[in-house]
Amino acid sequence: MKQFLIAAILLYSGISMAADSKNEWQATSLTEELIKKIQQSQLHYKECVIAEMQKPAYNELKSKSATEEIIKQCEPALGKMREVYLEEKVPEIIADRHLKKMRIQTTRKLLKELMFKEAAKAAGQ
Repeated sequence: MKQFLIAAILLYSGISMAADSKNEWQATSLTEELIKKIQQSQLHYKECVIAEMQKPAYNELKSKSATEEIIKQCEPALGKMREVYLEEKVPEIIADRHLKKMRIQTTRKLLKELMFKEAAKAAGQ
């Protein structure tokens, strides 16, 4: 019985490793053109966040709610960046990881900025 269980576990782990190897990026490099496209997309995303943040409608909301709304408004910019990745044959999992990382970093910075703004406003009153 133990031998059967061990054999089943080994078979399953071999299958799962084979599936993971399909998602790895094998021996490729990014071209200068692709890097420039990605940087332009990142700049467009950050400009969108800054433009949304400056709208007076978000001054009335709590910092967490305002952050969520701003990130939702700028989500299409990340979709365009994902298209750039996929056009250049970058694996989806790699592209999604980078976009998720960028979204999280931007959200943290934005929330921190809005919380500071909210605290400064409360201190002034």
